[in-house]
Amino acid sequence: MTDSDIQITVEGTPNPHAAKFVLDRDIPGGGSRSYFDPESAAEDPLAARLFEVDGVRALLIVENFITVTKTATLEWPELLDEIEAAILGALSTPR
Repeated sequence: MTDSDIQITVEGTPNPHAAKFVLDRDIPGGGSRSYFDPESAAEDPLAARLFEVDGVRALLIVENFITVTKTATLEWPELLDEIEAAILGALSTPR
């Protein structure tokens, strides 16, 4: 899998501090998982990579989407590209 063939669509949620990143395929790792800090995400390469993005506060990963909750101090335009790059980088890394 290469990052050039993964398509990501960003959708809003009722929470203005959360956005849904929908992929065109299921996310490896199976099942639903949520993380509220980098320590809890340490064993999940995708989640750990996302927590490296400044401003990411919580993650919900389910089937083909990731809901990212950000800190209130940052705005989405500042984060979208970096979050998408983290997703693509984590999913294109050979296992």
